[in-house]
Amino acid sequence: MDPRILQQLRAITGDRGLITSPEQLKTYECDGLTNFRVLPDAVLLPSSTEQVQAIVRVCHDAGIPFVARGSGTGLSGGALPVKDGVVISTARMNRILEVDLPNTRMVVEPGVINLEVTERVAASGFFYAPDPSSQSVCSIGGNVAENAGGAHCLKYGFTTTHVLGLEVVLPNGSVAHLGGKSLDAPGYDLAGVFVGSEGTLGIATKVILRIVKRPECIHTLLAAFGSTMEAGAAVSDIIGAGMLPAAIEMMDNLAIQAAEAAVHANYPNCGGLLLVELDGPTAEVEALMQQVDAICRKCGATEIRVAQTDAERALVWKGRKAAFAAVGRISPNYIVQDGVIPRTALPRLMSEIERLGVEAGIRVANVFHAGDGNLHPLVLYDRRIEGQEHAAEVLANRILELCIEAGGSITGEHGVGEEKKMMMSKMFAEPDLETMQRVRCAFDPKQLANPTKVFPRPRLCGEQPGEYHPHPLELAGVAERF
Repeated sequence: MDPRILQQLRAITGDRGLITSPEQLKTYECDGLTNFRVLPDAVLLPSSTEQVQAIVRVCHDAGIPFVARGSGTGLSGGALPVKDGVVISTARMNRILEVDLPNTRMVVEPGVINLEVTERVAASGFFYAPDPSSQSVCSIGGNVAENAGGAHCLKYGFTTTHVLGLEVVLPNGSVAHLGGKSLDAPGYDLAGVFVGSEGTLGIATKVILRIVKRPECIHTLLAAFGSTMEAGAAVSDIIGAGMLPAAIEMMDNLAIQAAEAAVHANYPNCGGLLLVELDGPTAEVEALMQQVDAICRKCGATEIRVAQTDAERALVWKGRKAAFAAVGRISPNYIVQDGVIPRTALPRLMSEIERLGVEAGIRVANVFHAGDGNLHPLVLYDRRIEGQEHAAEVLANRILELCIEAGGSITGEHGVGEEKKMMMSKMFAEPDLETMQRVRCAFDPKQLANPTKVFPRPRLCGEQPGEYHPHPLELAGVAERF
């Protein structure tokens, strides 16, 4: 990178906010998806909106691509650096700025850790509903970029449901405020457009979150089945009965073995395990739990337990949330997929995934948000065995194709990023992709914000090098100020 540019960046963040040594840069060469690695030219660690704005202006004027990064826990390569570009990490922007319990909202910076939001308001009887498995380490900014989900999003909704407004540094260095503190701000839902845009429209520097009152009663049931097909049938029947549990999670035997080895959750050794959580008024929860018990038994459950204490419930969830990392105990390498299918297709898809794994000679561990059909097949392989990594990639992509064929999606919460961008053309027709990229070009005519991600063929927006156009959002003066 041009030394003059580095000098400008150092003047913004100070020496401690600029990383250029190759050894330190390696920390940022990938996110949670380690298959792809790119060394950035520099990493910036701003501590305020003003510093982010100044950094982005330097990048805009010099034509330098930039990638925003939260905690680096993403699983689709969304925070993968780009060649000859910089990484802008929001890790130091980690303050909770406002807690407004009467209006059930909070204002946080993007570097705040997901679990810290709930911890701040738990004593007052509130919680933040989106709960990714990585919630103890993932950041709100990253959750916003990927529209993160979690086990309890079946009932409570994904990140987009809980983001009321955003302060955003746009790719030309201007600041826009999307949405606001009210529940339904007038005009276009630009906050909804930004959430899940994977860093391609700008960088969130403040986020207004909606928090939720803790329910009166929470019951968690664990049911063991001989196979995932039986467990999947129980999921369909529970939802078909008109119930909306807070969460329905499923694990197969390989995932159970891994979780047991890692955290000793005391799971039964079975072919398919269901975790069903109900919450709400006590009388309602107890009545519905009896129905869930009866449905599970009808579908072949061999063992049913209900957590009797908060400690037991916490251990049940600890095993589920540890499952991804725990698979490293039974396989040196694995690919985590993130497809979505209609719930009714679950038994058939599970059977097909098993068949494909046997044909390829590759094990597949399955962990999923069964209630909303969000599959997380973990394709296990050993890259030291010649050809096995490629075979695993082929199998992982075929699973996503099965999800599309079933009427589902290639991603439920991990995002497209670098990993799945070539699959976008299998899911969307060219006019669909063209329309999406028109939105991207409206925010980022120079294609500097996370430029290589999401789309298989990035659209050229027609802006000539060196030109500067005030952003339409800046001219319009959209939205409410924080």
